[in-house]
Amino acid sequence: MSDKSRPRLPSGKKPGVINELTTYIKLVARLLGDRRVNILLKLLPIGSLLYLFIPDLAPGPIDDALLIWLGTTLFVELCPEAVVQEHREALASVVEGEWREIEDDTRTSE
Repeated sequence: MSDKSRPRLPSGKKPGVINELTTYIKLVARLLGDRRVNILLKLLPIGSLLYLFIPDLAPGPIDDALLIWLGTTLFVELCPEAVVQEHREALASVVEGEWREIEDDTRTSE
């Protein structure tokens, strides 16, 4: 599944923080859905999200954010490297095509 000829995102531009966070969330979601990842390992990110509904150990959102970050980071780090790399490459690939204007049929012609 690792096709070296697939186009990639331009390496000259650095994605923004929001884009990186979105890609990381997609990576975690893809790894959670992958059958090659151990079911017990999948409990890390799920458990860290469930922690949001358990009474806090410390006041404020800092401990929640830290625990979710720690759970998802450990999850990605403990997943098989080949599986993680495969999903990272799929997320970084570019869909080929061209942008075009879609004609709006609801407009009236004058």
